[in-house]
Amino acid sequence: MNRIEGQITGIQVSGSLSLVSVDCKGILLKSIIIDTPDTSDYLATGTKVQLLFKETEIVIAKPGVREISLQNRILAVISAIKQGDLLCSVILESDLGTIEAIISTNAVADLSLQPGVEVLAMIKLNEMMLSPC
Repeated sequence: MNRIEGQITGIQVSGSLSLVSVDCKGILLKSIIIDTPDTSDYLATGTKVQLLFKETEIVIAKPGVREISLQNRILAVISAIKQGDLLCSVILESDLGTIEAIISTNAVADLSLQPGVEVLAMIKLNEMMLSPC
């Protein structure tokens, strides 16, 4: 499980859903959760939280992707690839720390991924979980 610490900078509420914006060392990440400030005390601007997301929920692209609905984007450099027959563990170094992504071995080959290559790690809003620090 990947963990990134940040601070809540904004909350938009609609019914029982909240779109929470979190500043993580100057990078804005977002999570949509089934909770509101009325139901969870930690949902408040200024609260320190952890964003958690599974290694299998990361989409990797080469920089330059422009039109895509994934809003959580983290620029990173590949530091290592642990290759398996079907899946690879891709270790990424970013301004937010080390992130691990698990993608198919075919995708690694198709994108010509190797250590030192700059990539964009992207995570859907609904795949980011929040936890108070």
